[in-house]
Amino acid sequence: MFNKLFVLSQYLTPQLAVSRLAGRLADHDRAPALRNRVIQWFIRRYGVDMSEAAEPDPTTYASFNAFFTRALKPGARPVAAGDSIFVSPADGAISQLGEVSGDRVFQAKGQSFSLVELLGGDPQRARAFHAGKFSTIYLSPRDYHRVHMPLAGTLREMIYVPGKLFSVNPVTAENVPNLFARNERVVCIFDTAAGPMAMVLVGAMIVGSVETTWAGVVAPGAGGVETRTYEGKSAVSFAKGEEMGRFRLGSTVVLVMPDGSVSWDAGQVAGKRVRVGEAFGKTATAKPSGPL
Repeated sequence: MFNKLFVLSQYLTPQLAVSRLAGRLADHDRAPALRNRVIQWFIRRYGVDMSEAAEPDPTTYASFNAFFTRALKPGARPVAAGDSIFVSPADGAISQLGEVSGDRVFQAKGQSFSLVELLGGDPQRARAFHAGKFSTIYLSPRDYHRVHMPLAGTLREMIYVPGKLFSVNPVTAENVPNLFARNERVVCIFDTAAGPMAMVLVGAMIVGSVETTWAGVVAPGAGGVETRTYEGKSAVSFAKGEEMGRFRLGSTVVLVMPDGSVSWDAGQVAGKRVRVGEAFGKTATAKPSGPL
């Protein structure tokens, strides 16, 4: 009964207004006494481990978002070595992983979503990933909220896709159809030695915004899908394990790779917790990564 009421509340809540207000409050840099109380409550409520933070004193953060997107101490997340080793891009729990079935990506029991819709509605963009591999990682409130590269890669395009802002958690995954292709998201397409790689940063209820290291906060535009291409002097390249973005309040990362490009490690299964940089899979022989 509780789950049904929670899901119903997601439909009834003014998602955008609540989320944007939460984002503004989280960025507020005044009222330090109140801010410190909120941060201390959050640490206790969710069991946040501040010992691994680059700045372990929670009272030094200028805003709640500065605390939430905190950096870690050097060496806190070693990156598994080897050019063929695909590493976890985030701290969190694996929601699902497996094979893309044509255009459908498994979401949860009885639920799946469209790959074309997930990647912004362009069938040509999605074609390279048909029958490929995917993984979905959920970042809980206690987790480190920066996202890193699972492979070395060069950014090809970034697509902002407007949408809803349902919460993303096991309850909504099982009960909200098309969840990850329905919520607001930022799709990043990279060229890698194993072929094209799609990293999708999915927004959610009270997520203040999604931020990338090359574009800053990705803000909604006039209301439609917005695509930015990166080539020539605007090309942006990343090493494996390098930070590429962050959630200003938490959400989910969906990764998609082409057929035959990667195999997930047998120990990586739905429900398992992962950390940035740990071995997640292995890439196959390098493939060309031309236009989709």
